[in-house]
Amino acid sequence: MKEKFYITTPIYYPSANFHIGHCYTTIIADAIARYNRFKGKDVFFLTGTDEHGQKIENKAKEANVSPKEYVDEIVSNAKDLWKSLNISYDKFIRTTDKEHEVIVQRIFDKLYEQGDIYLGSYEGLYCTPCESFWTESQLVDGKCPDCGRDVSLVKEESYFFRLSKYQDRLIKMFNDNPEFLQPVSRKNEMINNFIKPGLEDLCVSRTSFSWGIPVSFNLKHVIYVWIDALSNYITALGYMSDNDTLFKKYWPCDLHLVGKEIVRFHAIVWPALLMALDLPLPKRIFGHGWLKIGDAKISKSSNNYQDPRTYVSQYGVDAVRYYVLKEVSFGNDGNFSVEALVSRTNADLANTLGNLVNRTITMVHKYFDGKINYCTNYLDTDTKLLNSVYELVDVVDNKMEELRVSEAISSIFDVLRDCNKYIDENTPWVLAKEGKMERLEVVLYTLLESIRVCAILLQSFIPDTSSKIFEQLNVKDSKYENLKDKVGFSVNQPVVLFKRIEDK
Repeated sequence: MKEKFYITTPIYYPSANFHIGHCYTTIIADAIARYNRFKGKDVFFLTGTDEHGQKIENKAKEANVSPKEYVDEIVSNAKDLWKSLNISYDKFIRTTDKEHEVIVQRIFDKLYEQGDIYLGSYEGLYCTPCESFWTESQLVDGKCPDCGRDVSLVKEESYFFRLSKYQDRLIKMFNDNPEFLQPVSRKNEMINNFIKPGLEDLCVSRTSFSWGIPVSFNLKHVIYVWIDALSNYITALGYMSDNDTLFKKYWPCDLHLVGKEIVRFHAIVWPALLMALDLPLPKRIFGHGWLKIGDAKISKSSNNYQDPRTYVSQYGVDAVRYYVLKEVSFGNDGNFSVEALVSRTNADLANTLGNLVNRTITMVHKYFDGKINYCTNYLDTDTKLLNSVYELVDVVDNKMEELRVSEAISSIFDVLRDCNKYIDENTPWVLAKEGKMERLEVVLYTLLESIRVCAILLQSFIPDTSSKIFEQLNVKDSKYENLKDKVGFSVNQPVVLFKRIEDK
């Protein structure tokens, strides 16, 4: 039986204004999902949209349509964006899906019946765009600490989840499971800034707006975002439904990927809800940093971004994927700029990878009519390169297990640079001129084999480019178990993978 791997991104607010920062989590999740499929695991990759709340209700009123009509019209934007970025999700969940709404009501009912939810009243400072309550001390210059917008005083009858009840269990969970929340800086932040000072019970219903899932036993209340949105990770699998096959198969989740601004909800509220439901906790939560432009977070309010499809149409999907995956050390903040995207594309994709593939296949056609036999009569220089290529398999595997995605890609491109250096040192054109065809064949075989293995390892990150390389190499089998197969080559005609982008 295959090993299971369940990976999720947060569900996103449906927007016509997605930026590259939104895409960051999903591109990385896609690379991790693809890599685990490549390893032969049974992968389930979930993403989707969070479509309830006051913000949606207000925007729908401004557009003079119903909230459902509003989200129906623009939710396709997210799906089109993920398609343009070659995102290979297995399920796209909407919180307006009827199945989700029914199960969320059942979850709320269960928690209420067992005493984990109770009726009270709430007064606090509320940021509508972020759908978050804040205390006076948490504000920055009197505004929301996340988005910098104004907050308003809200007072209303609400149901509360007894989050404080689970404080000790949460501390024990963090102490007993040091790998649960990564990087470690996020764990320290959760414990020291939120849990140890004392957890307050959590508002989980609202009466000041109506666009949400109704509380089944008190219809003037709608279920607030944290039970609605967070539960998508189990409702998508059919938890508490007539068909919970997927839930039994994939839960607990292997990896929740989230931005650092919502770590506290995923690392504190979500585990507490699961404890209350007597369900296993996710195996790992990773809170990554932000993509920034200069020192500013990419945001609509800053007006400092373009639609990611603009970059895809200008530079290609794999150039965008490569930049996002390679440029930022996962877990830290990183900077995005078109200049850096162009520079990285030219240096790594056009020069290091594209030029290597093109000139190698060109030489195979020029000197051997496109056919190279499997060779064994290596010199030390050949063996050294091939050993580094085959060792790369374990190097990449170890780095991907640790979610060091950028380092995994760097390791592959280090070997590709070695291949280019190998060409310069062995001068195939000189070997041909001197009639040393046996030696030339070994050199070209070594290059083809190195390219083959690197292309197989790159397919989780830049899948379209890998497919183009397989086509040129005439390689049909790119599975993990075939990485170290040694075969001859009958290559197709060379095709330019990446054209250099000229400065404008």
